[in-house]
Amino acid sequence: MKTMNRVFKYAFWKLKGIKVYALVGKSGTGKSFRSKLIAQKFRIDLIIDDGLLIGGNRIIAGKSAKREDNMLSAVKTAVFDDSEHQREVKQALSKQKYHRILIIGTSEKMVYKIAARLNLPQPEKLMRIEDIATKEQIDTAMRIRYSEGKHVIPVPSIEITRNYPQIVYDTMRVFFKHKRQVPFQRRNVSFEKTIVRPEFSKYGKTTVSEAALTQMVAHCLDEFDSQIKVKRVQVQIKAEGYALTVKLRVPMQHQIATTLGELQEYIADSLEKYGGIFVSSVNIEIEEWG
Repeated sequence: MKTMNRVFKYAFWKLKGIKVYALVGKSGTGKSFRSKLIAQKFRIDLIIDDGLLIGGNRIIAGKSAKREDNMLSAVKTAVFDDSEHQREVKQALSKQKYHRILIIGTSEKMVYKIAARLNLPQPEKLMRIEDIATKEQIDTAMRIRYSEGKHVIPVPSIEITRNYPQIVYDTMRVFFKHKRQVPFQRRNVSFEKTIVRPEFSKYGKTTVSEAALTQMVAHCLDEFDSQIKVKRVQVQIKAEGYALTVKLRVPMQHQIATTLGELQEYIADSLEKYGGIFVSSVNIEIEEWG
C-alpha cells in the first residue's frame, strides 16, 4: 500500500511539473550565500532555507531559524518540526505558481525530511556545496561563520528588518564573477543579501547547561539512529570550547552503523551546525540495556 501511495504521489507531482532540487553542505560553508546563483542557473522559482519559504527577493512564509535563541530551537525550526509552521508553509506553497523549488540543508536526510514534511516530492537533483564553490571559498565562509558568528539570509535586508530587526548585522550586494573552476557560473551576476548575527551564534555570551546539551545531543542522535538513547551529557568548559562526555544507552545486540570515531565526529559536527556550540572533544560511554 505504501509503495502504491509513493507511486501515486510521484505521478501526481510529475503531472504538475514540479521538480525539487536540493543543496547540501555543512553549516557555514556558504549554501545560503550561493543559493540565488543556483536558482538563476536552473530557473528555480522558490527556495526553502532555514525555515523560510523564499520567492525572488521576498519572504513568502515561514519563520527563520536565525531568530531562535538556542541551537536546539534553531534546528527544530529549520526542519519544520512544529505542525503550525508546517501548515503555514504548505498553505503558502499551495497558492504559489511554481515548477522548481530548492531545499537547502546540512545533510541528505535533512532535505528529504523537509520535503516529506511539506508534502513535496523527494529531490530529483541533489547538489553539494563543493560542486559550486571552490575549497578556498568554502574555507573562507567557514572561518567567518565560526570566528564571527555571521550568517546569510538570501533576501534584501528590508525583508528581514520587517520581522527580525534585532538580528540584522549588515547588508551587501554580492557580485559573482565567472570563473572556470566554478561550473555553475556562465556570466557575472549580483544579488543583495542580508548578514545576520543570531543570538545562538554569539559564543561566550552565555554558557549552555548540561540539561540543554543533553536535549541537543538527543535530538541530533534521534536523526542519526533512533535506537540510541542519550542518558546524560556532562560538560567541561574550556578555552577552545566544550569538552563533552556523552553517556548513551543502546539496546543489546543493536549494531551502530558507524565507528565510535565517526559517531564522536557526528555529535561534534551536529552541535556546531549553527555556530552555537563549539566542541573541543567528545568522549562516549555506552551502556547496553534490554
